[in-house]
Amino acid sequence: MAFSDFDPPERFVAGTVGPPGGRTFFLQARGRGRLVSVSIEKVQVGILADRIVDLLDSVGGPEGSDAVAEQHVDTDALETPIEDEFRVDTVSLAWDEERSAVVIECHDRDPEEESPSESVRVVLDATSARAFARRCQAIVAAGRPPCPFCGQPLDPEGHICPRANGYKR
Repeated sequence: MAFSDFDPPERFVAGTVGPPGGRTFFLQARGRGRLVSVSIEKVQVGILADRIVDLLDSVGGPEGSDAVAEQHVDTDALETPIEDEFRVDTVSLAWDEERSAVVIECHDRDPEEESPSESVRVVLDATSARAFARRCQAIVAAGRPPCPFCGQPLDPEGHICPRANGYKR
């Protein structure tokens, strides 16, 4: 099993490549002269952000507050080259009480085995975790606008709207 550990990372961000509607989502960690990028589903990024926010709201204390994270905004693009180490199958999230830190693990599943074939582990202090979650929420929200009738994403040329009985909007 290949295992990459970033405790703590110099940088850990979510980002995308491609136009809305055709974006590929990545998590990228840098530390100790190494850069690791893994591809991940958009919905996984959104859920991870929501769970981090929930976790920090309950146990993160003042260091994990939204106000403190505003001062640690990272809006830079993903670092290049973006070489996908693996596609994330499962994500786990934990709170390290002794260190007041969030632990994020991303795993790829080998279809022939029951254990992960590759994993990335990132440990973030509460402030960095909140800033990471805020960035995740922003990139998920930056996609295609929703249809005002059905809520599905609108393509530039419109879409077949189920609420309009199949007519194109």
